Amino acid sequence: MAENTDISAEIYSYNKIILNARGELIIFYGDGQEWVLHEMEGFITPIDIPVGIKTITGSVYTEIRLKEGITLNLKDGEVLKLADLVPYQEGRIVNMDLINDPKMKFVIMAFDEGTGLSEHAAPGEALIFALDGQGIIGYEGKEHAIKAGENFKFAKNGKHFVRANSKFKMALLLTLE
Repeated sequence: MAENTDISAEIYSYNKIILNARGELIIFYGDGQEWVLHEMEGFITPIDIPVGIKTITGSVYTEIRLKEGITLNLKDGEVLKLADLVPYQEGRIVNMDLINDPKMKFVIMAFDEGTGLSEHAAPGEALIFALDGQGIIGYEGKEHAIKAGENFKFAKNGKHFVRANSKFKMALLLTLE
């Protein structure tokens, strides 16, 4: 979103997850309430309340629309830092399902240095959001370095692995058919 632009407050009958990757966003309600989203913070919009977005410095963000009936294991209407939702544990991978639905999964994962997921294929398209640290994404035979603020997309059935070369946190959005 370019600097000094806005999207007027609109009402939706579903929640949206807004994840800010770069710059600062201001989320505002029609009644004047405002929240600032810094880099790597997110916001869950409430249902049936006018919500808008504006920026002064410019921003790069992702908006995920949740279909009716999908439950999110977070409170809406608050700024949150996804990386803070799961702790690092020595020698382990920690994960938390924010959405676990037959059509969609949204998972936050924390990898201790040297841990990882072995090569596998997902049953749907996936988008990785690197939240903290650095990792390696292996995809279809090639390795890709990824760090906080970057994203990576997998095609359905694309063979991939994840390896943490330092402590690494990521969110995974997986769409299922």
